Amino acid sequence: MVLLNPKKYDREHLDPRAKEIMLKTIDFFENKGLAEIKEDDKNYEWYQDWVDFIAKEEIFADLLTPAGYGDENSRWDLWRVGEFNEVSGFYALHYQYMYQVTILGLGPIFLGRNEEVKHKAAKLLREGGIFGFGLSEREHGNDIYSDEMTLYPNGDGTWRAKGSKYYIGNGNKAALLSVFGKFADTGEYVFFVVDTQHPNYELVKKINTSGAHCAYVAEFNLNDYPITEADILSTGQHAWDSALNTVNIGKCMVGWASIGEATHALYECINHSCNRVLYGEPVYAFPHVRRLFTESYLRLVAMKLYALRAMDYFRSASDEDRRYLMFNAILKMKVCGQGEKISQMLLDIVAAKGMEQDTFMEMFIRDAGMMPRLEGTTHVNMALVNKFFKAYFFDTVDFPPIPKRNDIADDDYLFKQKAGKLKTVKFGDYSRCYEGMNQANVLRFREQVELLKTFLAEATPSAEQAKNVDYMIALGELLTMCAYGQLILENAKIYEIEDDIIEEIFAFMIRDYANYALMFRSTFEQRPEQIEIINKMIMDPIIDPERFEKVWENHVLSLKDQYVMNE
Repeated sequence: MVLLNPKKYDREHLDPRAKEIMLKTIDFFENKGLAEIKEDDKNYEWYQDWVDFIAKEEIFADLLTPAGYGDENSRWDLWRVGEFNEVSGFYALHYQYMYQVTILGLGPIFLGRNEEVKHKAAKLLREGGIFGFGLSEREHGNDIYSDEMTLYPNGDGTWRAKGSKYYIGNGNKAALLSVFGKFADTGEYVFFVVDTQHPNYELVKKINTSGAHCAYVAEFNLNDYPITEADILSTGQHAWDSALNTVNIGKCMVGWASIGEATHALYECINHSCNRVLYGEPVYAFPHVRRLFTESYLRLVAMKLYALRAMDYFRSASDEDRRYLMFNAILKMKVCGQGEKISQMLLDIVAAKGMEQDTFMEMFIRDAGMMPRLEGTTHVNMALVNKFFKAYFFDTVDFPPIPKRNDIADDDYLFKQKAGKLKTVKFGDYSRCYEGMNQANVLRFREQVELLKTFLAEATPSAEQAKNVDYMIALGELLTMCAYGQLILENAKIYEIEDDIIEEIFAFMIRDYANYALMFRSTFEQRPEQIEIINKMIMDPIIDPERFEKVWENHVLSLKDQYVMNE
């Protein structure tokens, strides 16, 4: 089964240590129980027991230490890195958040050239340390052009760091924080590390957020914090590139958290609703309930298939193949957006029950809207996706097929990524994913994809339209659908997903595509030839009630009572 079930954990692992980590993590949460998780969440309780568990089992040390800096089990292996995001996210966003922020904090360290700090970080990980990423500021957000954190020279080769950072995860306990700033005398960018327990590190306050209650999201000041050459990770262009490349690594991890939380919520809502009787009928007798549950399940399967495949591309990346830059942006933006949509559909079923304080669903509906807006908004990631229109459709190269990447390997390219020069990013022929696929809805979706290609070739946006960010975001939704469908299809073959599931997935994909096309046509002024092509994109899927009922009975209703979290 594609979806995670902690009570029947059967994920394919070639690496025994990875399986051990996941099973011990599942045991930690199941022994803790839902009631205690919810009580901690309600009280905004810092999760010291989670931190202690990670330290005791040396989990971050093995998952997040690159090969050569730790022991024989230590490597950056995105297969298991992604898996741990999903497993921890399954129990609450804030558990995954501590992990994700540590990933971000380690990025500039292992992307840098300071070998002493790399070995220090590895030692701290082995001792159970967590990490943080000091990039955003209160007045500028993640606009690093406007960064005000400054290193002032002392005249003896050392500096004093002065400035503030805002919305910084793990800012209370991070063993090291990677901080982005600039030199006062040259204006050159710099990444350096600080210790959150140093007397010149001022923890201003916890920023209460609408979600991730048990996490600590901090505002902090550096008050003449002493910095030496031993604390400098990177400078100049290297520091700038480290900021961008760290985000490339970290932002897609939120998609896995969305998958984890949505999976848990689906189990809970099915158990609640399908064991109830209303008006003399089981709740699932109502057609709208079956439809909402089935579509939630299908969207979740599609999210998981896409995320797994995006990690295959990320693990296979090189200077010559940087397709992950688009696919990771979509993993962050689209997968999290789908999680938010699932939360709304499930809430329409369970209604007020989903807001009760003792349910997992209450956390999910609160967190689901936040996840697409963490680590760069949907609009920021859509702007990135838009840069790849031409390369995706018209400038393809003959890349060899990317295999399923569950092999045991250190993904060292993460820490030597080529930065910038997005115009040099090439794509393989997307149409290969349709080879051997004869399902009616898949072929109809392909028609929509080809119509977008025709639109770009024959009804190209004018210079004025291309300058309109809102217009291009709407157009980007259509390109995102094309790439989303591509990776889902590639993985449907790899995981041998049955035809009924594929057809029902692409039924909602066709509807979504048509809806984006309608919004694109009706929101902006379009030329006649543009309207003509867009109109053709607005098509209906092929509906098969018998197929839908088979999916409902065999795959969705069968989830009832398959997972119930320990109380």
